[in-house]
Amino acid sequence: MKRRIITPLHLLLAATALVAPGTAFAQSTPREAELEARLAKLEAEMQSLRADLASARSDQAATAAVAQEAAAKSDAAATKVAALQPQAAQAAPADGFRSGATTIKIGGFIKLTATNSRFSEGEVATNSLGRDFYLPQSIPVGSGPAARVQDFSAKQSRLWLNLSTDVAGHAVKGYVETDFQTSPGTQGSQRTTNGYNLALRRAYIQVDKFTFGQDWSTFQYVGALPESTDFVGATEGTVFVRQPLVRYSAPLGGGVTLHASIENAESGTATLGAPALVENGDDSIPDFAARIAYAGKLGELSLAGLAREVRVANAGVSAKNFGWGVSAAGKIYLAADKGSDIRFMATYGSNAGRYVGLNFAPDSVFDPATGTLADVREFAALAAVRLAVAPQLRVNLMGSYQNVDYAGSIPLATLSGFNDKAWSAAANLFWSPVKSIDLGIEYRHGEREIVSGAKGQLDRFEFAAKYSF
Repeated sequence: MKRRIITPLHLLLAATALVAPGTAFAQSTPREAELEARLAKLEAEMQSLRADLASARSDQAATAAVAQEAAAKSDAAATKVAALQPQAAQAAPADGFRSGATTIKIGGFIKLTATNSRFSEGEVATNSLGRDFYLPQSIPVGSGPAARVQDFSAKQSRLWLNLSTDVAGHAVKGYVETDFQTSPGTQGSQRTTNGYNLALRRAYIQVDKFTFGQDWSTFQYVGALPESTDFVGATEGTVFVRQPLVRYSAPLGGGVTLHASIENAESGTATLGAPALVENGDDSIPDFAARIAYAGKLGELSLAGLAREVRVANAGVSAKNFGWGVSAAGKIYLAADKGSDIRFMATYGSNAGRYVGLNFAPDSVFDPATGTLADVREFAALAAVRLAVAPQLRVNLMGSYQNVDYAGSIPLATLSGFNDKAWSAAANLFWSPVKSIDLGIEYRHGEREIVSGAKGQLDRFEFAAKYSF
């Protein structure tokens, strides 16, 4: 039975019945019957509308559930598709560029040097290394006439390529460095094109703690080299070798690192009465080097050791000698910004000449009469101070020394032309007007003395302009 809804019309009829009881129970008129029918129809339509509304709400809820389920399935499918797709290329590095998974950086510098040199005892041949940079063994000795020469060169300009790749959680790095100074001999003519050969300086790969390739010898602490317009600087007092090697580097904590290596072996010996060095190529075991390095807020320290065999084999005659060396070096900061510092190195060894001062002393001296190699000992040292006198201005003062001691068994007369000692002192001023540009002017005085007592001097003014990139 349907529930009737009380409307204003019903209330009106009830009031009429109360006012006129006599008519309340009388038979309904045709108009009242029509109103009743219309009311019933309205009630039916209201019920239908309510049913439709409830049905629509139910359908909407079902549709929302279906849509939500479809969205979830779509997200899951998108995740699966993304997992199957190759990963998007990583963002380009801030420094360098990327090729595949490898970050590549290119750098180096362009450098011009202009030197004016005065040799006290004769002239050094043009296009030779002694004209390009300070090489004490090239200073003429004796009593020849003094000579002054002028040279301009851009052959010290340098290019390097740095590569880095992460492979299965391992840091793999590669480095290649070249310049136009290192190639031996004369490559170009100053009269016309001044063309020079590109030459290898360093080329190595690093895998975690291992280094394979050509690099600075582990026996050398590069941080002691002073800032100079010259290619090397304090030449006679420094350990200076680049060569192929295999090195293991192990951080020990507290800023201390241990480096140990096996390195390419070579012997540069002299023969009694003939001071010219001979590169033998007869070595049968590698050189061994180790270095403990410390780096902290106050500076850096290095202690290195070397063990090697010097060997000569010629015309059925074979001789060998044991060589060794120790070298202590460091850099002490004079300011918190590390703009000023003191640098030093002291090296002592026996039969280790090629490692010190660009082979100023021979590794050993061969005696053809006995078929033996005589010992040669050397002591070398350098010291330099770098002072930042202004944000863009700095001064460098440096001095270096090497003394050679030959075995007492060697007849003194056969050593008269051999190098005995050398020293030099230099001062320079560098100005960096803008970032990456360095302008420097330097004065250097160097002396060389041979065993006979003959000496020679070099006085050189040099200007350098360098753009680093």
